[in-house]
Amino acid sequence: MDVDSQKEHLKAYGITYWVLEKQQKVKWLLNYRGGSFLIPDTEKARRECQIRGVSFEILSNSKTEEILTLISSPSQNMEAVVLEKAPKIAVYSPKENQPWDDAVTMVLAYAEIPYTVVYDEEVLTEQLLLYDWLHLHHEDFTGQYGKFYRAYRSAPWYVENKKNAEALATKLGYDKVSESKRDVALKIRNYVVGGGFMFAMCSATDSFDIALAAEGVDICETMFDGDPSESGYQSKINYNNTFAFTDFILERSPMVYEFSSIDMTSKRKVLKEIDYFTLMDFSAKWDPIPTMLVQNHTALVKGFMGQTTSYAREQVKANVLVMGEQKTNGEARYIHGIKGKGFFTFYGGHDPEDYQHRVGDAKTELALHPNSPGYRLILNNVLFPAAKKKKQKT
Repeated sequence: MDVDSQKEHLKAYGITYWVLEKQQKVKWLLNYRGGSFLIPDTEKARRECQIRGVSFEILSNSKTEEILTLISSPSQNMEAVVLEKAPKIAVYSPKENQPWDDAVTMVLAYAEIPYTVVYDEEVLTEQLLLYDWLHLHHEDFTGQYGKFYRAYRSAPWYVENKKNAEALATKLGYDKVSESKRDVALKIRNYVVGGGFMFAMCSATDSFDIALAAEGVDICETMFDGDPSESGYQSKINYNNTFAFTDFILERSPMVYEFSSIDMTSKRKVLKEIDYFTLMDFSAKWDPIPTMLVQNHTALVKGFMGQTTSYAREQVKANVLVMGEQKTNGEARYIHGIKGKGFFTFYGGHDPEDYQHRVGDAKTELALHPNSPGYRLILNNVLFPAAKKKKQKT
């Protein structure tokens, strides 16, 4: 999985998942040649790699032992983590969305990793308990329809999406979309607290935390929910309820394409040509979780924008780990934390290989980006729940 040897980094994750589906264990060799996977040598595995175009090497028993001995040495910042079973994956997304609306569904399809689409009805009826890993689509959990009002309120897709959201909320017994989305966010919170793994990108990250913080407070203006927002709602925000963010100021105007001060999109002054973020270096033996989540063939990853591009560092809670940062202005791009018995990872931006994705843009062809470092970070999270659980270090 290093930079020179692997032709298809993304599909290699799919091979690993395929092996796990066969009830075979895999060893993830953290920090060894870009985070390589040690899988059992079978004719079927060789053939599957050849079919998918994934590069592989055949190792003798003695060579395998030599590598594992090297990795186990206290002098090496490496670790071998056992992956035990293929996690069951759910993607939170409206059923009418196209698969290319979301980077995660695109890379899961490209890597040939199966997933199930769930939405509000499934979440509210406790069906998340069927899954090990949940991805949040680029959703607005505040009930403000993505804050697209100014530019797109007359666009057919906006009108249709708003109509569908209101109909679904009514079907589920709610008077407002903001109320149904609040309860969805609370169910997802409970899923994580109970031991689930949650991965979110773009606007799903900050809008999720805002919905939790604004529980019981009306922050929506009339064009979103039919009545004015609550007087003085900023002072009623409860930051104790959030996963990752604190002390943020909500964007009150419905004419501004932004949720709060968390997001750095409008504040960052970084040219596309020099927009990169750096992955942090962790101790593989003492901090295997963040080490798993930053495995890559490079520590420098191309930046990419989204409705939520990155996070104001001072508004990331002290107990949340920053795993990737844009060092020019100290933005947090990739963060991780523990909530109850579960874990969450937030990843800023929309599409790692589409710098400034806009509404209506064509989908990204991942066959043109088979070694994308930005997409590898997503797939690290997909395999994370497969790891053999160890007692958390404090």
